[in-house]
Amino acid sequence: MITTATIDDIPELAELINSGYRGKASRKGWTTEADLLDGTRTDVEGVKDLIARKGTTVLKYVENDEILGCVELNKVATKLYLGMLTVSPRLQNKGIGKQLLQAAEAEAKKLACHSVFMTVISGRDELIAWYLRHGYHDTGERKPFEVPDVRWGIPKQKLEFVVLEKKV
Repeated sequence: MITTATIDDIPELAELINSGYRGKASRKGWTTEADLLDGTRTDVEGVKDLIARKGTTVLKYVENDEILGCVELNKVATKLYLGMLTVSPRLQNKGIGKQLLQAAEAEAKKLACHSVFMTVISGRDELIAWYLRHGYHDTGERKPFEVPDVRWGIPKQKLEFVVLEKKV
């Protein structure tokens, strides 16, 4: 079931997000950033700030009272930004990410957005290919990869963001 995350979900979301992106647990899945960055992806305060941010919604995928996936959505003019799509590494390749992606696209339509866009770290070729298979395209735009705080990761190499977009 996919619903909107609340402040009560913050600790579980922070743990899920970190397990999906960084550290030993992330290596059980195919979407890890552990080879690109050291450190954590977020913390409880970061998720709290995200949920409290005006215009931002965090959707969660829940089975048996456990949060197994989530995605951040933020309306920017007539587009919907999609970020931090996360699925528990032990359950990747089970369709949860696809369901969250579809829910995000439905939310975009509900908000009268004409497209969904995202930034993906360069070097994550397998993840970019997954989005391309789901109808997103590489806009050709690149953005600098800037980490405002070392709590969110320390790059192991030069990185940039690839901007992907899909009309909805």
